[in-house]
Formats: sequence, structure tokens, C-alpha cells
Amino acid sequence: MTTMTARIVHCSIDRDWQDVYAFAGEPENMPLWASGLASGLERDGDDWIAKGVLGTVRVSFVPANKFGIIDHTVTIESGMRVYNALRIVPNGDGCEVMFTLLKQPGMTDAQFAADGAHVEKDLHALKALMEK
Repeated sequence: MTTMTARIVHCSIDRDWQDVYAFAGEPENMPLWASGLASGLERDGDDWIAKGVLGTVRVSFVPANKFGIIDHTVTIESGMRVYNALRIVPNGDGCEVMFTLLKQPGMTDAQFAADGAHVEKDLHALKALMEK
């Protein structure tokens, strides 16, 4: 497989990075800001199950850690696995939330741009929740 086109989508949040990480890293909170998981997540062993436009998906998160990493793999019904790198990084008294968006094989430029806009909207929803 060749290297996929990547785009880093980020948002500055005026809140301590550990607070943002603690909130954003809880799968139960993700439907509050990650619209792709708006239906909610149900625990299934070590993984989480969500139902949405792509059907039923399985989400596997990295273990909680002290580095602000909330990486997760989404497996859709077809068996396709998408690795999502999500990081919370300290920035003064606030933080940066960064999502690495990868252009999947067969994805058009328009679909990639739409995915980027979707992620950006979600990160701004997280910002609104964390700064109120």
C-alpha cells in the first residue's frame, strides 16, 4: 500500500489539556461532540459498538495514557479498518486537539474535503463544550 494523502485537522481549546483529554477520551462522551458517533457507543468487551450511516461499526481505543493519545480503529461491516489518530497536546494554559485524516483508497477529493470539514466541525463542538 502506498502512503495515503494526509491532513491534520486541529483546533485550539482554552482549557487544560488534561481536562480535555479526560473528557474527550471517554467513549461515553463522544456522542456529545463526535457527530459520527451521535447514536452512542455500547461497550462490547474491550471494544465499543456504534450504529450509524456506515451501518454497525466496531471502535477499538488505545488504553488511557499520560500522553493525550486517543487513537482508535474503526472497523466497518465490510471489514475495512480505519485507523484514526487523535491527540490532545498542551499549549500554554490550553491545548491543541489534532486529528490526522487519511484519504482512504477509492475516496474522491470531494469526499476527502467533506470528511475534513466534518472532523473540523466535531473538533469545534468539543471546543464549545470544553470552554463553556
